[in-house]
Amino acid sequence: MMMAMARAEYGRKLIIQLLFVLLLVQFVSGKMTRHYSFHVRMKNVTRLCHTKPLITVNGKSPGPKIVVREDDRVIIKVHNHVKDNVSIHWHGIRQLRSGWADGPAYITQCPIQTGQTYTYNFTVTGQRGTLWWHAHISWLRASVHGAFIIYPKRNVPYPFPKPYKEVTMVLGEWWNTDTEKVINQSMITGAGPNVSDCYSINGHPGPLYNCTAFNDTFILNVVPGKTYLLRIINAALNDELFIAIANHTMTVVEADAVYTKPVTTNTIMIAPGQTTNVLLTASASDYKGKQFFILASPYATGQGTFDNSTLAGILSYSSHTEFNTSHLNSTTNFTNAIMPKLPVFNDTAFATNFTLKLKSLANAQYPALVPQTVDKKFYFTVSLGFNPCPKGQKCQGVNGTKFTASINNISFVMPTVALLQSHYTGKMKGVYKTNFPDNPPFPFNYTGNPPKNVTTPMNGTRVKVLPFNTTVQLVLQDTNIAGAESHPVHLHGFNFFIVGQGFGNYNETRDSPNFNLVDPVERNTAGVPSGGWVALRFRADNPGVWFMHCHLEVHTSWGLKMAWIVKNGKGPSQSLLPPPPDLPLC
Repeated sequence: MMMAMARAEYGRKLIIQLLFVLLLVQFVSGKMTRHYSFHVRMKNVTRLCHTKPLITVNGKSPGPKIVVREDDRVIIKVHNHVKDNVSIHWHGIRQLRSGWADGPAYITQCPIQTGQTYTYNFTVTGQRGTLWWHAHISWLRASVHGAFIIYPKRNVPYPFPKPYKEVTMVLGEWWNTDTEKVINQSMITGAGPNVSDCYSINGHPGPLYNCTAFNDTFILNVVPGKTYLLRIINAALNDELFIAIANHTMTVVEADAVYTKPVTTNTIMIAPGQTTNVLLTASASDYKGKQFFILASPYATGQGTFDNSTLAGILSYSSHTEFNTSHLNSTTNFTNAIMPKLPVFNDTAFATNFTLKLKSLANAQYPALVPQTVDKKFYFTVSLGFNPCPKGQKCQGVNGTKFTASINNISFVMPTVALLQSHYTGKMKGVYKTNFPDNPPFPFNYTGNPPKNVTTPMNGTRVKVLPFNTTVQLVLQDTNIAGAESHPVHLHGFNFFIVGQGFGNYNETRDSPNFNLVDPVERNTAGVPSGGWVALRFRADNPGVWFMHCHLEVHTSWGLKMAWIVKNGKGPSQSLLPPPPDLPLC
């Protein structure tokens, strides 16, 4: 008996020693495995004096913040406790060879059904900065979203002055009604959907809306003379946003988790899906005890309605030397807070000038690896249009039609099984076709008056196939079929370089010589200018199936989406990993 106990004790100590060595190795290498558990549940939430059941993660909206370091492995187990199917996308994470964890429903996975779980397992490789996560099915990301923060490797500093504190600001929207009912009604009637009732920062609408209280306002308390890193995320469904802070400038140092050359500005413009990190330095002495409004309002270019309201937070100076909130209480009404001036809602000139200022660092430590030559050139129109109303139905779109959207005149039809599974197993018949056009099938004056034969797009599930390591140039062209409108387009699985943009119709001979191939900004979500075009370059070095779509959710619902298939390269390091055993079934 004593000998058995001694062996057991020896075994226990050996296990502890091995675990200690394992932890020590992880600490020295800087690589860790981070575990998270997401429980998707309904919770009654009150905003604007209106209470409704809201789909949340771990009882919160925005949900939990994911915090990792570059090269960490991340394991997130998602439990679905609601009646809706759910999937989660880790927006901007490259998912190198781990496309099964990317998350868009019916693209890389079937959704997680009620009562089921799925474990997202991936490694954050070669990335650092601010990204985010969100539901990627229907309009559930209205409340199911949160920040994804990637810190640099240990002992690697930021390429800008170290901030005193870091603050995450998630810009979102709130509907008094159920957003699933909003989009379902729109899809049936063919009309544009109802708009949100307010915007919010970290779930707080702010004092400019009716029926808001002190605790419904985002408050940033600052210490005079200190510098803050604001991690700003636009999680709104359908609105690009301007944001400004009265009497303060912001210095942009990162966009979509890629460092940029510093750009100082009074106002930033941020589209849904995009993230922007800015440095804010509090005045050394002039503003002690004063308050300043943080305002956000929409940038809108389309013909339809939009939430033309203004979100407000408060920047408040502490009268003390340390960060605290003791000088604020529930009776504060912000009547003396100073207001900034925002651009008007359709100020395309400001939006254009702001985006053109953003450049990659392009230095030895953080080079801009822009493809100098390209193997494939594609020209895609992104369009809003109309479909005829089905027989026996009354539609509320223009002239009794149904609104639709398309890329190269193809309105994407979501499959009923995941594209990645079909691709991996070779069972594509009846699921998708590989004949997505390289160019618009009907050339016309895209930004002028369109001919009638291109107002009705074709419906289908088509993809574009690329050999591994193909260098790609993609020009996205806005059209005037149903009115010119800006489109923030997001590409899964890759970052791309924005090498050029302009207004009117893209002209290869005239425009390509002006491309910036030295230090263009690198992003995962790019705005196609209203009535213009944007040119992107990327290397297809990530095997799998990758969704590309407008991040205005209503446009995605209408069909402004497609998918790329990148084939395996040579050997295991250039090949998609096998599917995990708990991959959800359709």
